[in-house]
Amino acid sequence: MSKEKQNSTFKELLDKLQQESWQLELLISGFAILGLFSATDTLSLKFEIAQHDQHLAESLVWFALSISCWILIANLLIHVILRGLWIGALGLRYISGDIDYEVLKYSPKFTNYLKKRIGSFDNYIATLEDYCSILFAVSFLFIFYFLASFLCFITLLTIIFVFLDNDFEGYWENIFLVIGIGLMIFTLIGILLTFIDFLTQGFLKRKKWTSKIYFPIYRIFNVITLSFLYRPLVYNFLDNKFGKRLSFILVPIYIGILYLSSFKYTNSNYLNINRKSSEFVANSNNYDESILKENDFINKATIQSKVITDNYLKIFIVFNDNLEERLFDYNPSLRPKNDRRGLSSGVVFNNNYDISFKKLDSLRKAYYKTFNQVYLTKINDTYYKTNYVVSSSKNKKLGFETYVTIDSLKEGKHLLKINRKYINNKKDTILRNVVQIPFWKFKK
Repeated sequence: MSKEKQNSTFKELLDKLQQESWQLELLISGFAILGLFSATDTLSLKFEIAQHDQHLAESLVWFALSISCWILIANLLIHVILRGLWIGALGLRYISGDIDYEVLKYSPKFTNYLKKRIGSFDNYIATLEDYCSILFAVSFLFIFYFLASFLCFITLLTIIFVFLDNDFEGYWENIFLVIGIGLMIFTLIGILLTFIDFLTQGFLKRKKWTSKIYFPIYRIFNVITLSFLYRPLVYNFLDNKFGKRLSFILVPIYIGILYLSSFKYTNSNYLNINRKSSEFVANSNNYDESILKENDFINKATIQSKVITDNYLKIFIVFNDNLEERLFDYNPSLRPKNDRRGLSSGVVFNNNYDISFKKLDSLRKAYYKTFNQVYLTKINDTYYKTNYVVSSSKNKKLGFETYVTIDSLKEGKHLLKINRKYINNKKDTILRNVVQIPFWKFKK
């Protein structure tokens, strides 16, 4: 096979494929754009859900996939437009041939200028061909660049969580702290040098003394960024002046697109429906009747609707990790020795529990009791006795639910307030407001 790659027949085959690759480029670009546009909504939804549920690992994965998807869409759209222009130019050349500046009968000043700046029509077609061919490769190269940056960020987070933010105490805590700080400094220096080498397009590899220092870092980051998978593409791209020029053009274009996409229209200086609910704002994310789609997220708590015609108020408080941490702070006996929250494998190697079922059931009761002690329900100026139980919302979110009788309330507007007990550094118990939800009560 290696001999076959070196002979002239194989090279002729590559040259032929190179000349006819535009057909494959258009075919792949068309299908890819269609598929990617179909995937963007799903990826954005998954990212929003993971972000709202405060699942960091999932959020990072969906974010990386979403950004990669949009980079590919942007490049492929530009590629299809330029390739369409190239095909149109070929058709015009078939009819009209080359540009005849003499027929235009411009003055010598303009004729000489146009001949110098534009040249022949064939040169224009060749330039378009170069842009289209390189842009198709750049589409994937830019994704690799983004993933390399993303993996560097993941590496820093991993060092922080494993070595600097752990549950070790005493001797092992100091050991992990020293290792973590050392790895963090090395990684930051490596990222900086790799970025400098990227911007200068290989400056650190050219000098003897810098190459000796940078080589071991290059080898390590070659693995971290998975750049060994696309190095041939990078170097083949950088040894071409046209490719270098295109890379410098695309970066400002991306920055400009990102800046333009940040614009939004503001209707009022004071009114904003996206603000959290209060005495003056009724946010739709606090009413069950308005939560219809998968990305309609609960803003801490909900009631059944804005207008209540029933003699009861259904209150649902959505669960999150912070809520459980607050319960542990209020009642430290609930904090388990082995925290099972987060990602875990479904494969079980043993069934040894650190706690008996009887004790676990007792702790669950204490958990519910603590929740009802910590979270207080208030309508207008009156506190109501509640008994929250674990439940789920209609969009399958875990949380706590209770029902409050409101027969005694007059018709009209009322304000539900959910307060939480908080123990400060002075061991004083104070109340903090969690959410306020306005509603209107009327007879059926």
